Amino acid sequence: MPWLLRDGEVLATLEVASSWRERRRGLLGRPGIEGCLLLDPARSVHTIRMRFPIDVAFCARDGQSLTVLATACMPPWRVGRPRLRARCVLEAEAGAFERWRLTAGDALEIR
Repeated sequence: MPWLLRDGEVLATLEVASSWRERRRGLLGRPGIEGCLLLDPARSVHTIRMRFPIDVAFCARDGQSLTVLATACMPPWRVGRPRLRARCVLEAEAGAFERWRLTAGDALEIR
């Protein structure tokens, strides 16, 4: 399983949803997630029918590197606005980004 890193520090385990079916399912039906989920490609997300609030990071992508463009916390039953510059989206349980001190402008790496 890949890892999400910032400046060589491991932030979390990473699941990658790259097929249409994987992206469509996302975190639906799960009671939670350890680590985070990368939806690639994606420019927006929703939390309709989700069981828990999530942190969302809209990212630009260059190979194995991600740059966080914006973050948001979304409660269940919401539809997010598309971020046109985003190429992928990270999702984690609400509060994870605060623990990781993840903010816009952060450069992340997938290993």
